[in-house]
Amino acid sequence: MQRLERITSRQNAVVKRFRDLARDSRAAAPAGRADRHGQGHAGEILLDGPHLVEEALACDIPIDVAAFSDRAIANVRSPLARLAKDVHRRGGRPVVVSDRVLAAISPVEHPSGVVAIARTRAKDVRAVFAGARVSGRHLPIVLILAGLQDPGNVGAIVRTAAAFGAAGIVAIEGTANPFSWKALRGAMGGTFRLPVAAHGSISDVIASAEQEHVRLAAAVPRGGTLLPQLDLREPLGLILGNEGAGVSQATLAAADETVTIPMRAPVESLNVAIAASLILYEATRQLGAGALTDSRA
Repeated sequence: MQRLERITSRQNAVVKRFRDLARDSRAAAPAGRADRHGQGHAGEILLDGPHLVEEALACDIPIDVAAFSDRAIANVRSPLARLAKDVHRRGGRPVVVSDRVLAAISPVEHPSGVVAIARTRAKDVRAVFAGARVSGRHLPIVLILAGLQDPGNVGAIVRTAAAFGAAGIVAIEGTANPFSWKALRGAMGGTFRLPVAAHGSISDVIASAEQEHVRLAAAVPRGGTLLPQLDLREPLGLILGNEGAGVSQATLAAADETVTIPMRAPVESLNVAIAASLILYEATRQLGAGALTDSRA
């Protein structure tokens, strides 16, 4: 690989591009508005840290530019130096920056050596629901995030959904952007491994569920069908609500049924990401051991 381009000024156009993306990605917005075929238009995402860059490359997510700490890749045999070569080999633009510049472009307080801009596609809501009916490939469950405000929770749910092989994720209005840098970091690469619709409404969810013959169930803290008694073997859209208020009444009205995780008093509810994990595990149990295989085997 030829000598890497070096950026030393925080006024550089590339630095501004990183900073603008970090700011813009905080909003609940799509990474690229999906077209009517469900493929979407490529949108820019911000990847912080070597793990996410490695995951993106492993999943054929195009890297536009990756900024590496000059100190971290001074040793040509270091992991980050090898990663810079991988980015270049895959058509990306690796650049070297000083610690001062890296601190300006990284969204975290203590940068881990590399920040990158990649391109990915947000799916159409109906395309995600259609995947729930493709038998044998994954759990027939679409997770619908309705008003989740914490990008950390959104990322954790995406990571869990990828781990259990769920059909996909739909984030509707009021939910933190699953393609924001913080949600991507929490998902640990899971966002690249399953379909994610980042722009939709409850009306889109209802219409897609009807068209694809997927029933809707809302997770509620009490009064719903107890989780072990709910049939999770058939296509299902699982609605998960806001961290504090839960599923809104308007959204609850769209559900065909409700589900409650049994727990001992006086505990009344669980963190939404934990609740998603328990429901997906129960779905795996109902479908049998063959529903979950070790992809590393």
